[in-house]
Amino acid sequence: MGSDNWNWHSSLDYDQWVSLPVVGPQPSARYKHGAVVIDEKLYIFGGSRNGRYLSDVQELDLRHLSWSTFKLKTQSESDSIKDVKLLEALPPTSGHSMLKWGNKLLILGGHSKDSSDTVTVHYIDLEACVSGIMEATGNIPVARGGQSVTLVGSKLIMFGGEDKNRRLLNDVNVLDLETMIWNVAETKQTPPAPRFDHTAAVHVDRYLQIFGGCSHSTFFSDLHVLDLGTLEWSQPQIQGNLVSPRAGHAGSHIDEKWFIVGGGDNKSGALETLVMDMSTLALSVLTSVEGKHPLASEGLTVSSAIVDGEQFLVAFGGYNGNYNNELFVMKPKPKDSKHPKIFKSSAAAAAAASVTAAYALAKSKSFDITTVENSKSKVDLSVEIGVIKEEKKALESSIAWVKAEKSTVKAKLDEINETHADLSKELHSVQGQLAAEKSRCANLEAQISELHTRLSSMESIEQKVQSLRSQKSALEHNTAAQKQSSSSAWRWMAP
Repeated sequence: MGSDNWNWHSSLDYDQWVSLPVVGPQPSARYKHGAVVIDEKLYIFGGSRNGRYLSDVQELDLRHLSWSTFKLKTQSESDSIKDVKLLEALPPTSGHSMLKWGNKLLILGGHSKDSSDTVTVHYIDLEACVSGIMEATGNIPVARGGQSVTLVGSKLIMFGGEDKNRRLLNDVNVLDLETMIWNVAETKQTPPAPRFDHTAAVHVDRYLQIFGGCSHSTFFSDLHVLDLGTLEWSQPQIQGNLVSPRAGHAGSHIDEKWFIVGGGDNKSGALETLVMDMSTLALSVLTSVEGKHPLASEGLTVSSAIVDGEQFLVAFGGYNGNYNNELFVMKPKPKDSKHPKIFKSSAAAAAAASVTAAYALAKSKSFDITTVENSKSKVDLSVEIGVIKEEKKALESSIAWVKAEKSTVKAKLDEINETHADLSKELHSVQGQLAAEKSRCANLEAQISELHTRLSSMESIEQKVQSLRSQKSALEHNTAAQKQSSSSAWRWMAP
């Protein structure tokens, strides 16, 4: 394939997954690895295959679709003695989180043979081609795998996971990357049930959204939102399509669209690619694949990438009965240019945040009034009025949609109630039949008992008859003998 002459990204249809051929030796198939796209290159690290943890770093040139192994320098290749501390070998790891920070890839959590009892922050320096450990202090969280980690400004937000002893977690821990200090977030309201292998995203740098995941016995399809400003949890109702519970799915967001791919419930893989509007929490099915498709896998990764100025989703790996190493890409349909983003100013952004809170949290929220007032003083009042009018339209549209949904749900509920009434009548009829059959069975059992008694009496009578027959036979035999004896005597006495 002449990859230099083939602009693969120009020939794709919108919102459809396509498997692309690649150049060079492919990475070994795996799942629960980490993946990040930087400057038209996809980097993957670690993962698991056949119960074995992996530690290799692979690099895919997305423009030319060529794989290569990203080689880290060894201590013997170090330029100076001070670099020796940096050249820590990356341990084989699975179920970790990998993010971009500056020119580094950060690797947190995951299961490995590392004996550490707390979360270690490994890094890969892409320019120096070295790896090491970023030392941290504070309330360092317990070691875990299957957690979610999201970047908000200079802070990493870690939620949930499963520790070495298979204890499920639902704590929130924050690492400030500028000070390398860990803190525990003391949240309010009801948190999500402890879980792992969920996915998470942050909307407008304020609302942490958690979707799906599993415990040891339950798979989830719920959505939870943590307001990072007030540290209050809520569980808003997802609008739109109902979806099956899943864990091990992957998520990536572009603007306000959160794309959720794959996952499963240990019995079957999730076939749908979902897209959620993070501002309205409306969830819909974007596209679906056939059963046993590599994208219907647990432990796959999905990353957002820009290639030659166009936005793509890139999926790799996963397990659905088979380990996968195919490369899939999707070109999401761009946002409708007829409806441009209206929240431009700082005041408008604050207003947008309040609307998002109304959608996402479904209850009253109060922001820092001082901040809002300061923002208002910096903008023209007409801009704010325009924003409020647009918000009113959005809310009216949302109310109309909710009313339509309410009507649909009511119709379904009436149908269910009618079905329930019919089933209740049928159940009562069946119960009456069962009672009649039970009575008939009792009568039959009484008759059988009586027959058994008669049968026992008949056996006794038969024995007596047999005894009388024996006596009669003996008597007849004796009578015959006597007649014969008498006849002989008379013959002897005859002249």
